[in-house]
Amino acid sequence: MQRVKLDAIDLRILRDLQDDGRITNVDLAKRAGISAPPCLRRVRALEESGYIRGYHADVDGAQLGYKETFFALVGLDSQAQDVLSEFETLVADWIEVRECNMIRGGGDFLLRVVARDKEHRDQLTMQITSAPHVSTVTTLETIRTSKNNPGVPIDPDAKTEE
Repeated sequence: MQRVKLDAIDLRILRDLQDDGRITNVDLAKRAGISAPPCLRRVRALEESGYIRGYHADVDGAQLGYKETFFALVGLDSQAQDVLSEFETLVADWIEVRECNMIRGGGDFLLRVVARDKEHRDQLTMQITSAPHVSTVTTLETIRTSKNNPGVPIDPDAKTEE
């Protein structure tokens, strides 16, 4: 996978696609100030080089019955690579675990988990607690989410690293 050297047009394309993954190529090209064919070539190059990993719908979990979100700070009894990998493999199959981040300081993993209700949340907490090598679990209940922006900040006018 060859990296593309990003210019201001590429950054504008990335920002606009991150904001609206369903934007048409024609509208994307207009916003970037170029014509449609080179815009499409740039998008494909950004996809092929790994800057764009995919396109996703922003689904309202509450509408689908997932009304609870919580975070679980998980400590393991060992930080041996095989134990860490085993835990990652295990939680990869748990559909309610939406993020699994290995962390430094205060624990080994931070999980973002969704649940249908408090009973389901408690069941999931017990599932995490009873997993092999788990020594501690601290759960943090989400009361409300006031900001949830996907991706990263992209400033087309900023200079990129050479």
